[in-house]
Amino acid sequence: MTTLAHSSSAPRKSAETEMSLADVLSTELRAAGVRDFSVDDTDRAAYTTDASLFRLVPQAIVFPHDEADVSHTLAIARRLGVPITSRGAGTSIAGNAIGTGIILDFSRHMNEVLALDPEAQSAWVQAGCIHAHLQAQARPHGLRFGPDPSTHTRCTIGGMIGNNACGPRALGYGRTGDNILALIVMLVDGTVVTLDDTDSSETFPRLYELVGRSLGTIRTNLGTFSRQVSGYGLESLLPENDFDLRRAFAGTEGTWGIVLAAKMRLVKDPTHTSAVVLGYEDMVAAAHDAPLLKGFPVAACEGLDSRMLDRVIETKGAEAVPRLPEGGGWLVVELTGEDEAELVDETKRLIRESDALDSAVLGPQAAAEVWGIRADGAGLVSRTPDGRDAHAGWEDSAVPVEHLGDYLRELMDLLTEHGLWGIPYGHFGDGCLHMRVDFPLEDPDGPEVMRTFMVAATKLVARYGGSVSGEHGDGRARSELLRLIYPPAVLELFTEVKELFDPQYLLNPGVIVDPDALSESLRLTQLPLREELPGTLAMAYEGESAGFASAVHRCTGVGKCRADSADSGGVMCPSYQATRDERHSTRGRARVLQEMVSGDLLNSSWQSPEVADALDLCLSCKACGTECPTGTDMATYKAEVLHQSYKGRLRPMKHYSLGFLPQLARVVTPLAPVVNRVSGLPGLTTVAKKLAGIDIRRSIPQFASTTFRKWWAKTDSTAEVGPSTKTREVILFADSWSNHFAPRILAAAVAVLERAGVTVRVIDQTVCCGLPLISTGQLDAAKANLGATIGALDATGEVPIVGVEPSCLATLKDDSQKLLADEASARVASRVQTFAQYLLSVGAELPPLDGVEALVQPHCHQSAIFGTAADKELLARTGAASRFLGGCCGLAGNFGVEEGHYETSVAVAEVALLPALREQEALRNRAPNALGAGGAAGTQGHAGDGERTRVVLADGYSCRTQIADLSDAQGVSLPELLAWGWGLEPAR
Repeated sequence: MTTLAHSSSAPRKSAETEMSLADVLSTELRAAGVRDFSVDDTDRAAYTTDASLFRLVPQAIVFPHDEADVSHTLAIARRLGVPITSRGAGTSIAGNAIGTGIILDFSRHMNEVLALDPEAQSAWVQAGCIHAHLQAQARPHGLRFGPDPSTHTRCTIGGMIGNNACGPRALGYGRTGDNILALIVMLVDGTVVTLDDTDSSETFPRLYELVGRSLGTIRTNLGTFSRQVSGYGLESLLPENDFDLRRAFAGTEGTWGIVLAAKMRLVKDPTHTSAVVLGYEDMVAAAHDAPLLKGFPVAACEGLDSRMLDRVIETKGAEAVPRLPEGGGWLVVELTGEDEAELVDETKRLIRESDALDSAVLGPQAAAEVWGIRADGAGLVSRTPDGRDAHAGWEDSAVPVEHLGDYLRELMDLLTEHGLWGIPYGHFGDGCLHMRVDFPLEDPDGPEVMRTFMVAATKLVARYGGSVSGEHGDGRARSELLRLIYPPAVLELFTEVKELFDPQYLLNPGVIVDPDALSESLRLTQLPLREELPGTLAMAYEGESAGFASAVHRCTGVGKCRADSADSGGVMCPSYQATRDERHSTRGRARVLQEMVSGDLLNSSWQSPEVADALDLCLSCKACGTECPTGTDMATYKAEVLHQSYKGRLRPMKHYSLGFLPQLARVVTPLAPVVNRVSGLPGLTTVAKKLAGIDIRRSIPQFASTTFRKWWAKTDSTAEVGPSTKTREVILFADSWSNHFAPRILAAAVAVLERAGVTVRVIDQTVCCGLPLISTGQLDAAKANLGATIGALDATGEVPIVGVEPSCLATLKDDSQKLLADEASARVASRVQTFAQYLLSVGAELPPLDGVEALVQPHCHQSAIFGTAADKELLARTGAASRFLGGCCGLAGNFGVEEGHYETSVAVAEVALLPALREQEALRNRAPNALGAGGAAGTQGHAGDGERTRVVLADGYSCRTQIADLSDAQGVSLPELLAWGWGLEPAR
């Protein structure tokens, strides 16, 4: 095996030895007054990796509040000889945000925009400031920060400086380093320096002299094209560039010093933009056409492979992808200008002069959808069509754009020659190519296969005058390969510069200079390979080579779960939004689970306390299953862990009291009046809640004296349910929650459906989807329960199945196929529709709801499994104005009811729901509501009578419960609103 770097595989320390150092660091940090840090195994497991292939176990994670915390931590690292690594959002794909010593996570506390000057078009930000936060602050002034990586919703400015990040619009606005006006940096000795446009030669005379002796080496080899990010950007220190140490710091990956704050240039948002998609036969043809763009006012040009869209369609359905021109590959181009007519002309000229087979100019919504798909690229290409993992490593190469087509053609041939697979995409306008490759890292020779290809690919990119890194940095993935693209003189210069700043190699060692070998510390080969844990898996993990053990490795660390997605309608990840704690993100939990099945930091046991800690605040919202580009399905993993860890053991009382609540409801309903009165007795209720594991601040639901099924049995005039294929007939799934606690909603659904000329049928058997059993991990009981339900529904033929409770419908649509995994569950799942989907599918006449303003809180499970497009379209057709909230309500079934979860539940609601409710209440107080405080039920007026009617629309029972518990509002369901719009009474 050819080794181009030293091996980082020193004798592995035992967990006990590692913990002893962690304990020493804990003592030192506490004594120094560092306010926020962790050495516990759950956090250490969550920080073992970033978005890369690599795994290094840290000893401590420090979350600095200010410069003093950083200074104290650095002093401890110097004294003990412990490496220190700066980290932002941990979205590094090259492995440059992990380390074996102390991790400095700036994203928790040092994350503010300190000052923004609209006139000077600049902003001072702390290192942990999220890119999207800076954009939000700049937007009201008509300004923006130019570079915008695909991770812009969660990456930090400090991390962007570390990698010299670019993103799609670097074509128009330059790299991060090109937009630095000043830096505040802490050097390894604790000195804090400000780097700005003043002469730095007197502050760093040795560096100045070294550069002066190396002018020929630098001019010949560095700064040759815009995406040459590999190594150190010493070209910024040339005399013709005014020894600009600010820009030279960009791309140093935390190996020269610790960036505390930065003053960044802002630019004006363009007055007009035009989004054009050019279609080509394949990606190579698209790459050959990329140089054409130099003659146009282009801000961004991205290559997009058609197979990426196939992945989106597979996960979210065809409606999630806008219509694009014919072709196997596309160039997505954004043109900008101040004159709209000129921009239109330039757009037409681009289409005319291109070699595209087909083209389209996109509207704003379609353009946003395409850019969103491109932003998810790293996750979308992380699996091959047959379910194998595709990995980072050769995901960031770049060549001068005029060579991109030839380079890509040879690279695809090289993949074929090595028996490998990859989907190319990326910043084609800049000559930067992204790709994930299916290196067989689980095979004994997997690392050697990867190394052989990487060496061959490096030689190829060097032949085209390119770079192994175009924006992600070299990190542990490619630092070893610098020897193949730079002559010894350049490498020696890099070493000399590194040692001027960090003579003891404490700052992010193993990166760029004296690099770790690229095949060392690989997450999937360094660890015991995905050990089989005891017990038969309850869930089916389709397409997973090792079931649960490989499923948890789906997470590649792209970190979308850390984004503030609620404003754009996203839900993932509610617990992270509430806590800002990595361990409570989807990614953090995945890392902990990976350590459980594969690592040496945690015990390989279903009953691992660290795993229980990480999963405790998971709301099982299902959002990660569809919003995460890699499809990391934490709700399923949590159910499996709970099932396995409590198998044959006594469970917490809350599992029984909440898991079997539907069954309990059947027993209690005949005594509903008595039970409801008793539940109102304060002392007795408090004791009962404590015994049941329910938070005492939660309300107890009131049982209906007459269930829907009882009402239906008395009023139904239809024949007994049997197989049917009638097109205007539905099976109404009478879920347990609506049946026992809100029968009015099912009755309203019947009224609306019958008015639409639909024959409604209800299964005679008392059936339940079993969701509470699934969420509490009682999967044997859930399987029996759900199996009976699926059997009963399957016997009803082929007619659609609709319901009013989104979580139950999602269970029939999704969980049934994971838990039962049989033909019957697949048949039933194909028939399940939401209420809105069904009404639109049959072209039902809708009531006029002009004047209605609906604040809509979608159920998380509906957002994840069905989406909300049908609800939005239906409400728009009625004339109602709607505002759909992102984020989770926070109750999430049993989660927010359980003791110990109340504070998190409320914090989740504060992300979007509660602020929106307060805003609506303020509006309601200024203008009376035609519906009154009670919502749609029992109202006298009708929509369209000139009065403004404000409603809180929430189909989920848990969502309505959370709204009632935490506000003065009352949620109503879509069937109720439509019935009210028609003036219908549920009773016949």
